Amino acid sequence: GEVMAVELFNDGKHIVHAFYDLFDESTSGAVQCNQCLVVDNGRGALIDPGGNMTYAGLLVDMQRFFSSRDLDYIFASHPDPDIIASVNKWFVASHCKVMISSLWTRFVPHFTTGKDISARIIGIPDQGMLIPLGQCRMAALPAHFMHAEGNFQFYDPVAKILFSGDLGTSLVSSDKAAQPITDFDSHVPFMEGFHKRYIVSGKVCKYWANMVRQLDIEQIVPQHGNRFVGKDAVNKFINWIERLECGVDLMTQDSYALPR
Repeated sequence: GEVMAVELFNDGKHIVHAFYDLFDESTSGAVQCNQCLVVDNGRGALIDPGGNMTYAGLLVDMQRFFSSRDLDYIFASHPDPDIIASVNKWFVASHCKVMISSLWTRFVPHFTTGKDISARIIGIPDQGMLIPLGQCRMAALPAHFMHAEGNFQFYDPVAKILFSGDLGTSLVSSDKAAQPITDFDSHVPFMEGFHKRYIVSGKVCKYWANMVRQLDIEQIVPQHGNRFVGKDAVNKFINWIERLECGVDLMTQDSYALPR
């Protein structure tokens, strides 16, 4: 079928596409996932490109802007299979390097065929870094324990988009996921259960909120479910995360009882 990219930004030199429906989660039994492509002056990065089901569709869309040979990076928020299981195919199709937390660099080769590709896996230090892409600089922002121990979000300063990985996840079907959030309050039930279990602690949520409030953010694009568009939706989301009780905050002795 036709690849349906959602254009999040395009000023002629800098283009951001999101994909919400590269596979059918209802027939595959897989969780709905979003993939993103950022192009700046003919150089490309894929953010959380996903598993093998998404590879062909992404490749087709990419070729509209540049040869896959010009894919410089894969930015991986963490090493789960829904993020980078397709990495071996991208290594073959392009010269790209994978940027991932230095905690996870030695886990990435488990998705490959085993020949030495360590030079193509670059560890992001805990404090994050700026990454040149074309003529812009993407920022890898610390998002540790949201949900992985070593975890990064990626900020695009041209499009003013924060790619938030698992933070902001909502569990909806792909036909619904492509729509931006219009009513924040009615969206909360689709996020709540996931965040309470997958985000490790409310302590890091407050630190994260303090950090991202310093950025100019027009859109927050999570890796599952709907995106938040416009300052109002973005601020409501940050405020919600800041007050979240989740993960170990909610655990009690009853959570650690012997099974009957």
